[in-house]
Amino acid sequence: MKIGATLNYTPLDHAARWFGRFLPKGLYARALIIIIAPVILLQSVVAYVFMERHYELVTRRLSSAVTADIAALIDIYESYPQDRNTTTLSRIASERLQLDVDILRNTDLPPPGPKPFFDILDETLSNELRRQIDRPYWIDTVGRSSYVEVRVKLDQNDVMRILARRSQAYASNSHIFLVWMGGSSFVLLGIAILFLRNQIRPILRLAEAAEALGKGREIDFRPRGAREVRQAGHAFLEMKRRIERNMEQRTTMLNGVSHDLRTILTRFKLSLVFLDQTPEVEDLKRDVDEMSRMLEGYLAFARGEGGDAGEQAIATDLRQLLEEVQSDAERQGHVTELDIVGDPIITVRPDAFRRLLFNLVGNAARHGDRIEITANHETRWLVLHVDDDGPGIPPEMREEVFKPFVRLDEARNQDEGGSGLGLAIARDVARSHGGDIVLGESPLGGLRATVRLPA
Repeated sequence: MKIGATLNYTPLDHAARWFGRFLPKGLYARALIIIIAPVILLQSVVAYVFMERHYELVTRRLSSAVTADIAALIDIYESYPQDRNTTTLSRIASERLQLDVDILRNTDLPPPGPKPFFDILDETLSNELRRQIDRPYWIDTVGRSSYVEVRVKLDQNDVMRILARRSQAYASNSHIFLVWMGGSSFVLLGIAILFLRNQIRPILRLAEAAEALGKGREIDFRPRGAREVRQAGHAFLEMKRRIERNMEQRTTMLNGVSHDLRTILTRFKLSLVFLDQTPEVEDLKRDVDEMSRMLEGYLAFARGEGGDAGEQAIATDLRQLLEEVQSDAERQGHVTELDIVGDPIITVRPDAFRRLLFNLVGNAARHGDRIEITANHETRWLVLHVDDDGPGIPPEMREEVFKPFVRLDEARNQDEGGSGLGLAIARDVARSHGGDIVLGESPLGGLRATVRLPA
């Protein structure tokens, strides 16, 4: 297939995609469906086969037996006319056949009554009466819940009325089988769900531990569950140890490098102090100071996460941090407004998050005169906006400025002392907390930096 060619979806693919929108997304819910769906399907098939085959067959045989008894009673009545008061016939029907028989003289069959909704008995008994007796008849399976009444037209305008217990013509105890089948299924499903929850819980703990690692938080995690889940847990712990070991080695190396470089810069500064303070020496001092600032920025970026890679996340007062940033901006002569909505306590690495705030507010202070800081922590996410009234950044360059060492000369006034790492470090800190930073249009006319962190 050529690159860029459109995919041809069949109607089955479209149906699967449409049906997939309604399926749950969680592993626990999907596993429940995998367990419950086959059980329901199996029970439905068993119930259908039972109702269609066994239940209907038993009902048909019972109805056939009752109809045969009725046919025998009609034959006895017509073969022995000397028993006109039907005393003997009623006794035989009651004692031997458990039927109540009565002869209605000079009457006719009642009009047909309403058909029941579940008419398997009505239909089966009617078929047997037509097949074995072949006389005009009338049946009532609804009027009396425990009995079935059958009337058969005889000769000379007589009608034989027969009352039979419903259990004689109908498999009335079949619901017991369905109740046992459904009850046992619910018990087995309950046991399966309990075991399934125990199998899903270690996976959720592993996901929580991985998320906590991405946010720089510590969580007590021990591999549990099935063998494959424990293997994944041990692999995660080994990966965590390798990451921590690499971070420790990197921090040690950078501390050594920064110590050596700072020593050399300190020597330069001391040497310049003992020289005559000429304009050339002043220029050298500014260059050394600029080198010191750039060195700090490079080292902070190289360490990652704002230079606080080993710091632990703790509950921190957001209001206090923002008030420090506001005071710093106001000391530089910028009008700074602060608004905090919701819970001011967040869980972050304080030093790293402080660096993020100072970088964003410092960036706004370099290019604007007015700054607005708004924070909203009413949900499980912290959303923080830093707005300025500066020249802004073109939309096509808003992702470019997050790259290291990128400075925009035309879109915003270049800070001669900057290293192009402020926004890169700020985004690195935000992402190390599980969030991100995006740039957009500010209501003040300049740039808006939006920080979104899970807190």
